Amino acid sequence: MTNFSKRALLLCGSLLAFAASAQAAEIAMAANSTGKNLNFIRERLAEFEKQSGHKVKLVTMPPSSSEQFSQYRLWLAAGNTDVDVYQTDIVWAPQLADQFVDLTAAAKDVIGQHFPSVVASQTVDGKLVAMPMYTDAPAMFYRKDLLDKYGKQPPKTWKEMAETAKEIQDKERAAGQKDMWGFVFQGSAYEGLTCNALEWVASAGGGHIVETNGDITINNEKAAAALDMAKSWIGTISPQGALAYKEEEARGVWQTGNSVFMRNWPYAYALGNGADSAIKGKFSVAPLPAGADGEAPASTLGGWNVAVSKYSKSQDAAIELVKFLTSAETQKKRAVELSNMPTIAALYDDKDVAAAQPFMPQWKPIFETAVPRPSAATKVKYNEVSSKFWGAVHNTLSGSGTAAENLELLEVELTDLKGSGW
Repeated sequence: MTNFSKRALLLCGSLLAFAASAQAAEIAMAANSTGKNLNFIRERLAEFEKQSGHKVKLVTMPPSSSEQFSQYRLWLAAGNTDVDVYQTDIVWAPQLADQFVDLTAAAKDVIGQHFPSVVASQTVDGKLVAMPMYTDAPAMFYRKDLLDKYGKQPPKTWKEMAETAKEIQDKERAAGQKDMWGFVFQGSAYEGLTCNALEWVASAGGGHIVETNGDITINNEKAAAALDMAKSWIGTISPQGALAYKEEEARGVWQTGNSVFMRNWPYAYALGNGADSAIKGKFSVAPLPAGADGEAPASTLGGWNVAVSKYSKSQDAAIELVKFLTSAETQKKRAVELSNMPTIAALYDDKDVAAAQPFMPQWKPIFETAVPRPSAATKVKYNEVSSKFWGAVHNTLSGSGTAAENLELLEVELTDLKGSGW
């Protein structure tokens, strides 16, 4: 080989290396640590890095959505350039829309695959704020073996749930299961309590805190009765510690075999049937109970999405990652491995998904009764509305004031908040 040929090859190699380095980017993604979410994302990021040549740093967020939102808001308000991609809760779109890149053009070839209602929840003033990654609605998890043992059916009302829970709890304790409880849920003062309490109130005919037209309706007798009902569970069928439970604490009690019923999200299904679970093969799920005969059940609509910061210095690479994490291939893996519900309708007919998660068709009626939190009505004030609501509920559950007193005060606070515009 002549010296000229060697120089030409070296130059060619240098140009190729320069081109690759110019295209490759280093980006960071913030994601929550609920269940096995971080492990799953780490595996997907490794795949993405191999395919794209980009490097991705994972920024670990707490499992509490409220803590996560507070940190996001601080970062974005400061124009933080260290995080390019954010995993976002379904209710955050109206509040953070101005801080995120409009993905409408980038997603035009794939967005039609997703449920229109989920896409609508992430669209603000015609701007696609985030791409749907998975959707969510909670269910009533129940110990099928214990209900069968005592000749019980999955409860249709919350009253029936409490009665069944108390009876089985007491009989199991008498038989030696001293740590058995009837029902575990998310009672800590955070966004999860807003979801739980909205279900109690809405299923009792007590409205949706703030209605779609902006009317504040939470201060009513049916809502107060629903919260009084939940207060009666603490210390009887639910441990006092439930006042500090988030999703994972409730799952911990349930998965060790120490609860008859649990209210939780779909992710808990796959974990409950894991090899290390004390209740593997012993439980099933049903729609959440109604508040009373004649009322409809209500499950809070949830779900997580992925958004690109407008402060990102590598927006093209960040958008590539968003499309990868929300693709049919990745959503299928998430459904199979984590029992998260896809936002792509076709995956519900996928034979591999059906084989791995045969319970998923049971979630269809749960989604049909799902109710949104009032984020669309309250827009940028939603987090404050939710915080005041969960505070009033937590006070009621912990015995600090009656439900009627706390809801009357809540109405005053929300009226003041609305007065400054939402």
